[in-house]
Amino acid sequence: MKKLIKHIKKLLQRIFKRFASNSQQTSPLINSRPLETSIKSVSPRWESGLVLVCSQCANERSNSFHPTSKSSTASEDLENWLKSRLKFEGLWGEFRVVSTSCLGICPKSGITVVIVSNGSGGNSPCLIVNPHSDRELLYSRIKQNKG
Repeated sequence: MKKLIKHIKKLLQRIFKRFASNSQQTSPLINSRPLETSIKSVSPRWESGLVLVCSQCANERSNSFHPTSKSSTASEDLENWLKSRLKFEGLWGEFRVVSTSCLGICPKSGITVVIVSNGSGGNSPCLIVNPHSDRELLYSRIKQNKG
């Protein structure tokens, strides 16, 4: 059994070396297409920014008085408010607001929001936002990313 495992390891090593040395050749695993072209790349419509709202933060029911918001969370209320505000000001499409699962910040109060933009240079800080009192401030910060 040990000899068989050693033989299989040697075969796998040879296969990996062969693929590594022939990286420009097509991969037999991906319909004979070159590996670097197997993943399609598209330009998004939201070139000014992407706003990520953690759906796990402030999971308690919102205190909103809006009749349609009775069963929504504070995160959902914030996300919907941002979407409506961007649409109202004609910025929907340049910016996109999406909910995301846990971002790993987990504040005791507030919602974690990340604003990702082309100008951020890969540095997008996590913001801890009060879903009611910080809405306008957050919206102003989003608009600052307009290119």
